[in-house]
Amino acid sequence: MASPLPRLTAAQAAARLGVKPETLYAYVSRGLLPRERDARGSTFDALDVEAFATSRRRITVRTPSHPTTGSPLGVVQTDIADIEDGELLFRGRRARDLIDQPFADVVAWLWAAERLDAPDPAIGSAREMVAALPPHAGAMDRLRAALTGFAADDPLRYEPSRATLHRIGWTLLTGLPVALGGDPHVDIARSLVSRWGVPTSVDAAVNAALILLIDHDLAVSTFAARVAASARADGYAAVSAALGAADSPLHISAATRTARLLMRVRRGLEPERALTEALQEGNGIPGFGHPLYAGVDDRAEALFPLLRALPDGEGTMDAVRRLSDTVAARTRLRPNVDLALAALVSGARLPDDAASTIFVVGRLAGWIAHIEAEYGEQAMRLRPRGEYVGR
Repeated sequence: MASPLPRLTAAQAAARLGVKPETLYAYVSRGLLPRERDARGSTFDALDVEAFATSRRRITVRTPSHPTTGSPLGVVQTDIADIEDGELLFRGRRARDLIDQPFADVVAWLWAAERLDAPDPAIGSAREMVAALPPHAGAMDRLRAALTGFAADDPLRYEPSRATLHRIGWTLLTGLPVALGGDPHVDIARSLVSRWGVPTSVDAAVNAALILLIDHDLAVSTFAARVAASARADGYAAVSAALGAADSPLHISAATRTARLLMRVRRGLEPERALTEALQEGNGIPGFGHPLYAGVDDRAEALFPLLRALPDGEGTMDAVRRLSDTVAARTRLRPNVDLALAALVSGARLPDDAASTIFVVGRLAGWIAHIEAEYGEQAMRLRPRGEYVGR
């Protein structure tokens, strides 16, 4: 007989919902959230809490408006990415229609720029920075170290011009996979995949993922890049700001959490138990739900069909189906791109944190496009005014 699923304490449930304990118990008293009581106090089913959190988001989300103009707050105009009727578009073209092209070709089109190769000396410096890290350093640590190596070896990086920014962008896109241990290659996906020593049959799926991840509305990392660019930070510094925001459990690091969740299911853990264990870590169910899509994330829907052809694709997609069915039945959340990335990592037999690496390399192309756009705006326009509320 299976042991009972671990449950959330009242404090954990309140923290997940972002409310005070007395508000949590008000939900219980109104019959909105079930609980169990024993000698240790009240406990809650983690998936019940997640379903309730999802329903509250649907009801309470509001778009704040400026008290004078009535315009929504926090809006930055962009012509790079858009989501219309559940489809992701890059400069008016469906992202999923681009995934058969080489990633570098799509980037060149997006930037309206010719491709440049990274200089060998800079790659040497970046490799040295990565090699100096302790063995337990994660993917985001290695990416930041490599970025620092490229920046330190580029004395011409400070001019906030289009040509300089594109040179920096190509240096990072072609150089980061090599600095992380991959082989130099004209195909960025192949260069990145070679870092993990897996067959070329994985390249097409990784190439598609890189393209689908280029940009997505105004994610916090993208906004961080634009804020830095508004202060006229150089390209490396603005990308570094984006990396700092990206390395967070509610952004790119969620891809690694999702990969670990999927691996638990692949190793035989029942989906409900695997989900409950993941929810003990907080921050919701990784790999499911996105406020910009009513159904399945368009990027995930485009990537999933490519994954059965991977070395371990069939078993992976079976685990994805069982996990998705359980989540849909309990919370109505649908898969997002983090689950598709986790499935790519599992099906290709890559390490868990490869999901974050792929995400960053793909999104870097979008960061550069946004930095360029911000260079064309008035300097310091993204510095908000603080409203003092202390005593």
